[in-house]
Amino acid sequence: MPYPQMDPVLIQIGPLAIRWYALAYIIGILAAWRYAGSMISRPALWGELGPPVDKTGLEDLVLWITLGIIIGGRLGHVLFYTPGMVLSDPLEILRVWNGGMSFHGGCLGVLVAVGLFVRRRGPDLFSLGDLVCAVVPIGLFLGRIANFINGELWGRPTDLPWAMVFPAAGPEPRHPSQLYEAALEGVLLFLVLRWATHRAGLLSRPGVTAGLFFAGYGLARILVETVREPDFYMPAFPLGLTMGMILSLPMVLGGAWLIRRGLAAGPGAVAR
Repeated sequence: MPYPQMDPVLIQIGPLAIRWYALAYIIGILAAWRYAGSMISRPALWGELGPPVDKTGLEDLVLWITLGIIIGGRLGHVLFYTPGMVLSDPLEILRVWNGGMSFHGGCLGVLVAVGLFVRRRGPDLFSLGDLVCAVVPIGLFLGRIANFINGELWGRPTDLPWAMVFPAAGPEPRHPSQLYEAALEGVLLFLVLRWATHRAGLLSRPGVTAGLFFAGYGLARILVETVREPDFYMPAFPLGLTMGMILSLPMVLGGAWLIRRGLAAGPGAVAR
C-alpha cells in the first residue's frame, strides 16, 4: 500500500510551526479532561465512595498530569533510549520541540504527579488512578496517529498486503506498526475500560480499572513490539526482547496485582 505522506507541520506562520504531534497532545489532554469530567458528573458510576475529585479538583489535576506527561516523557526518552545525550548535548534535553518522548517515561511522570496530588489534596489513590487511566487511551490513539503522520516508529519489513514504504525507512515495505498501536492501545483498550467503568461497575472497586489499563497496555505494547522496528541506536537485548517489551512487562505484572487487589478488597475499599 502507498504511504499517504502528509506534512508533519499543519500550519506554518513565519517561524511558528504548528505540528500534528503537538496538536495530538493538546487535543488528547482536552478530550481526556472532558471525558473525565463526564465521569465524575455521574456519582452512580463510583458506588458508595463517589468520585475521587470534584470539578475544581479535576482542573488542578489536569495541570499536574500535563507537567508529568511532558517532563516524564522527555526524561524517559533520554534515560531509556538516548542516555548519551546527557553528556553529548545536555541542552537538547530541554528542546522538546525537536521530538523524542517516551510513553513509559510519561507514565512514570503521571504516576509521580498523581501521587503528589493525592498527598496534597487527599483523594483515594486507587480511585483517582482509575479515573486517570480510563481516559489515557484517548491520548494514546491520537499520539500514534501523529507518529504515523510523521512517518516515524515504523515496523519491520514484511510482505503483507497492507505493508507500506515509509520515506525515511528505505525501500522495503514495512508494518504500519503505528496504526496497530493506535488500534490496540487506543481504540480497543478504550472500549475495554469503557465497559469496565460504565457497564461492569468496576469503579466501585478501586484499582481494578487502573489494573486493566496497565495490563492491557503492557500486553498490547509487547505484542506490537514483535513487529516494530527497534531504534537503530538501541543495543541487541537477549531473547529477542526490545526496550519497549522490557519496560512493559512490569506494567503487566503491576496491572495484574491491581486487578487482584481491587476484586479481593470488594466494593468501596479505600487505600490506607
